[in-house]
Amino acid sequence: MSDLVRIDSKNNAARLVLVLAVVVAALVSWAGARRQLGNLLNEITRLADPDAAEIAQIADSMAPADPLGMWLRASLSRNVIRSESKQAATSMFENTVRLAPDDFRWWIELGRAYEQVEEFEKAETALRHSVSMAPTYNYPRWQLGNFLLRRNRPDEAFVELKRATVNNYTYREQVFSLAWDYFDKDPAKVEELSFGTADDNATLAMFYAVRGRAADALRVWSRLSDEEKQANVSIAKTMTQGLHDRRFFNQSLAFARDTGVDTNAVAETITNGGFESGIGPAAETYFGWRVSRGEPKVEISTDSAVKNSGIRSLRIGFRGFTKAQFFNVYQTVAVRQSRSYRLRFLVRTENLKSAGPPQIEIVNGNDDKLIVASQPFEQGTNDWAEYVVPFRTPENCEGVYIRTARIFCGENCPLVGTLWYDDFVIEPLG
Repeated sequence: MSDLVRIDSKNNAARLVLVLAVVVAALVSWAGARRQLGNLLNEITRLADPDAAEIAQIADSMAPADPLGMWLRASLSRNVIRSESKQAATSMFENTVRLAPDDFRWWIELGRAYEQVEEFEKAETALRHSVSMAPTYNYPRWQLGNFLLRRNRPDEAFVELKRATVNNYTYREQVFSLAWDYFDKDPAKVEELSFGTADDNATLAMFYAVRGRAADALRVWSRLSDEEKQANVSIAKTMTQGLHDRRFFNQSLAFARDTGVDTNAVAETITNGGFESGIGPAAETYFGWRVSRGEPKVEISTDSAVKNSGIRSLRIGFRGFTKAQFFNVYQTVAVRQSRSYRLRFLVRTENLKSAGPPQIEIVNGNDDKLIVASQPFEQGTNDWAEYVVPFRTPENCEGVYIRTARIFCGENCPLVGTLWYDDFVIEPLG
């Protein structure tokens, strides 16, 4: 208690000291609050905000030494077309770097500003300095590489751009795209930018698939081990769907096998031709039997009681089906162009009646044009009978649809009865 000093507030001098202390504390608090408020305004203001310029000025009056605020005002000035505005922006970016010389981001912005006013040597120096400050970061190398590419220095540019792809899927895909366009779609040049890792190869395979380069996609994908393929199975599934939709059937088949979707599918072969494996949902296969069960007047199911061989067949029951077309049972088969084949299968019928009986059609999967159709199935009740359909694929054909159809007999032509399928086989000829 002896260390405490007692101030007599009734003394005028003491009163003045207290008042000054309160005023100083208030001023310091107000200055700190203004600075914090200015910093906050700089942080939440976006360049695209319609009132960004006004907010930036207010924030500057509150926190003039905030590098983020200086960057905001400089960026707004840089977006103005007038050359004097760009020069002013460059000066502000220089001030930003002075306020925060150890932040690589501001050096990147300064480099971009120098480039806009065509001070290219200064721009390169600033960008290279940003790389030296953050050598393991992707973004500085991406900016430097793009600058060098704009300066028509591709050898130096792609060295930096390749380094920007390390452990970064986004930059990896963008660098591949830059090289694809710059080198006029030369796969060899694009692949020089790959480190050859599993991630690189998976990304590159997807890159080719998206651009319709199915053979290149499969070639690069084949570099992966089985374990690496499984680690990238989501990419493979996307490529399977994309290539199938774009009708690159042979390459899509290869990816479908690797993903485990159609492990038993083989080119030039009917998958599950005897229906021994049953039939799952249509969405779960690309090269197996696909069945649409949404038609109320048609029942489609495997049948273990009636079969020609094995343990089951496929049964299709019609209960007054009247639509002109019936494509509810089909399979896609990858084939070779301009090659002769023979399709064989067996059909059994029971009380089948219609002026438009069912038949099998073979359709070019690349343009949806009919190649050939089987004879219409025998009406009435008939034991198992083999149908043989020779056909030759057109020059543009890499896949065929084997589908059930019916003879056209009008828009309201009833079809009743039941048929069974078994033992589908495709045989290449020559």
